Amino acid sequence: MPNMLAHLLAATLVPLCLASSPARAATPLRPNVVFILADDLGWADTTLYGQTKFYRTPNLERLAKRGMTFNRAYSASPLCSPTRASILTGLNPARIGITSPVCHETEERLQATSGKNGPAGNKATVCTSATRLKTEYVTLAESLKAAGYATGHFGKWHLGPEPFSPLQQGFDVDVPHYAGPGPAGSYVAPWKFKDFDADPGEPNQHLEDRMAKEAVAFMEKNKERPFFLNYWMFSVHAPFNAKTNLIEKYRSRVNPADPQRSPTYAAMVESMDDAVGTLMRTLDRLGLTDKTLIVFFSDNGGNMYNEVDNTTPTSNAPLRGGKATLYEGGVRVPCVVCWPGTVAGGSRSDAVIQSCDFYPTLLEMLALKPAEGQRFDGISIVPALEGRPLQRESILTFFPHDPRVPEWLPPAVSVLCGDWKLIRIFHGGEQGAHRWKLFNLASDLGETRDLAAQEPQRVKDMDARIDAFLRDTHAVVPLPNPAFDPAAYRPDLEGVPQKEQPKPGPEAQSDWKARNCTVAFTNGIVTVRGTGDAPFLGLAAGLTRGPAAVRLRARAAAPGPGRLEGLSGAGQDASQSAPFELRGGDWQVLTVNVSESFPLNILRVYLPAQKQPVEVDWIEVKRPSDAKPRRWNF
Repeated sequence: MPNMLAHLLAATLVPLCLASSPARAATPLRPNVVFILADDLGWADTTLYGQTKFYRTPNLERLAKRGMTFNRAYSASPLCSPTRASILTGLNPARIGITSPVCHETEERLQATSGKNGPAGNKATVCTSATRLKTEYVTLAESLKAAGYATGHFGKWHLGPEPFSPLQQGFDVDVPHYAGPGPAGSYVAPWKFKDFDADPGEPNQHLEDRMAKEAVAFMEKNKERPFFLNYWMFSVHAPFNAKTNLIEKYRSRVNPADPQRSPTYAAMVESMDDAVGTLMRTLDRLGLTDKTLIVFFSDNGGNMYNEVDNTTPTSNAPLRGGKATLYEGGVRVPCVVCWPGTVAGGSRSDAVIQSCDFYPTLLEMLALKPAEGQRFDGISIVPALEGRPLQRESILTFFPHDPRVPEWLPPAVSVLCGDWKLIRIFHGGEQGAHRWKLFNLASDLGETRDLAAQEPQRVKDMDARIDAFLRDTHAVVPLPNPAFDPAAYRPDLEGVPQKEQPKPGPEAQSDWKARNCTVAFTNGIVTVRGTGDAPFLGLAAGLTRGPAAVRLRARAAAPGPGRLEGLSGAGQDASQSAPFELRGGDWQVLTVNVSESFPLNILRVYLPAQKQPVEVDWIEVKRPSDAKPRRWNF
């Protein structure tokens, strides 16, 4: 650490010494840096990618005409604090230990932990994130400050309060000096920040208008020297409120068939875009546009789990999922980079970039060197900015958590190699093994077709990259859960948001799924009518194997054959079946005894319901080790 501080001190003094020489005086100043980070702004939330018909972002369009728009830009995490840490350090959250947005918590944790156990239904433990960005890292702000830059942070921080605030991480200025996860109280004044209020005479001032005003004052004050303006917006994070006139403006434009239909959120997007415009106009007015590098980015994908205006805040379609998921909707984000004199205005790039790339990229753009011994997980994307191919093998996203939002996954890590994306679900398979999902984004942007079973060698090769990444970053990973109980395992609820999950237990009729048939529930009886070949009721029972007795009480209008099928996983790669016969007329209790090798993870009860309806009262599974059978009453 002393060597690092000595290096920074030397880097600070060298420019001062050189400035006194006549040769140095003739050298033009380094360009300014403006880094604009939106919060929770999804890839489809701007007009840059042609995916929204509802929101309006004219200032981002103006920015894009001055620089390069990246079609495949990724946050290092589907949640905010880890991505923010990656921007400031150039390191992956797996290495830093901040993997969840918990940096506002009062407990100071500088290291992540794997967790000793988890809920009985979880196959893996859930990691506990660090809650502070350690000051031992040489941040982007510290590097630029050492090079003579004025440094100012404006807006959301969420990497720890003092002594871990922006003022201890290389920034001269921090407004509003707030460590919380979102705006204090509201976007529209009055706010609840300590020592930071609305301007006098503007009782309904919007927070982003005020933050942009503060950023403008910083640029005006430092216009004669290079400055680093780190404008990390509060927008468009919850709470969901906005200017009344803008809400009404969008309310009249709502199309109920459009998944983006919240007028409040649309108004929030416009205020965010207005702040971008304020900064751009200020640079124009000060004559600094051609002397300023600008990055616009978002910390993760759009929010698909909160509710506002009786709908979700936004939609990330055609991407799957959103904030807090490893699917594309959670990590693919909008990005524009302006580099006057180098980047062609209005250009676009398909290069794959990630948030930890910005630090090494800016150092190269500014002809600065890293601190002695400093390393990055990101790479410089200067080749892409110059229109050349970007040599990159893969990017990795580590998310050892399972917030129960739509499209959630158990603790996982993903690797993206070109168009192929592999997701490893830690210990999600049999006997503590991992489970994988594989997608080809070129042909399946919505990640609907899991190709892991068809591409075993590709899975093996890509998973080796995950192993190497976890070793290199010394990642704290989820462990097999010692408290795991197969009887409590509910794989059918993977991806189902918490508020929609049926309560576990024997009475949950929605545990069962109907396929190739219609069902009707009356007085605890389900009536099944076939609509296609092989109608069945399916259940993700979450049990491993037999022996077991599977029983059901049923009544058929006419006799016919049926069968019980057991699957070891969703890929149906290992299955067995056992026949049974339904007699017509009265109720009967059928018992199907299955052997020790019969898989019980997923059960399907095929019924002779193509021509005549079949009624089912209950289904149960009893294993020798069970004190009582697991029964599902309809």
